[in-house]
Amino acid sequence: MKAILDFLAELSQNNSREWFNANKEKYLQVREKFETFAQQLIGKIAGWDEDIANSNLQVKDCTYRIYRDTRFSKNKEPYKTHMGIFICKGGKKSPNAGYYLHLEPPAQDAFPDNGQQGVHTQTPLSMGGCFIIAGTYRYESKVLRSIRDEISVNGDSFLEAIQEAEGFYPEESDMLRKVPAEFSFAPDKWHRLLRYRTFALIKPVGTDYVCSGNALDNIAADFKKCSNYLKKVNMAIEYAYEED
Repeated sequence: MKAILDFLAELSQNNSREWFNANKEKYLQVREKFETFAQQLIGKIAGWDEDIANSNLQVKDCTYRIYRDTRFSKNKEPYKTHMGIFICKGGKKSPNAGYYLHLEPPAQDAFPDNGQQGVHTQTPLSMGGCFIIAGTYRYESKVLRSIRDEISVNGDSFLEAIQEAEGFYPEESDMLRKVPAEFSFAPDKWHRLLRYRTFALIKPVGTDYVCSGNALDNIAADFKKCSNYLKKVNMAIEYAYEED
């Protein structure tokens, strides 16, 4: 992992096609290490998550190109300065929630207290550094409605699942100001959940965490804490698409 982060740090300082082409061999070596780790992580999660095991995921189903699409962006830098692995039922192109590992060298530790709970104003992708997430982003309106439907009758099970994910906190950077009117009947203790626009649990981690000799086991063990939460979210996602 250190070789991956070192390369990404160099790339962030030299984000040009000329530098990248001159260091293409180094990138290919780093990508091989990264893909090997991704394959191992898929295997670990498949050992206890039936949906992942049954999806027969390959590395390409869970990883992303390093090349940026700059066509509609003010940022014209040609390369991403992070690498990510998103492991979910059906692969990264499916609408399902899953397990995401983000590798990026931090300018500084944005969230030194990994166990902190409460409101966080930064979105994960604006944090920098390394972090792990259980969930997904950009839910369609019908999916948000389905998840809120489930919370409105079974909110305690969501709260329990969040508690099980020790060390993670819910994404709260983009919440509704009020509970949607159609869910106002729900108990007050579920109202915060009903205001979420994104259903994801986040754990910022340091470079020591991802570079340790036990990184694979530690990441898989942390993800396992979130498996119950993901089951609930994915069940609601499935309901949303069944109604089409």
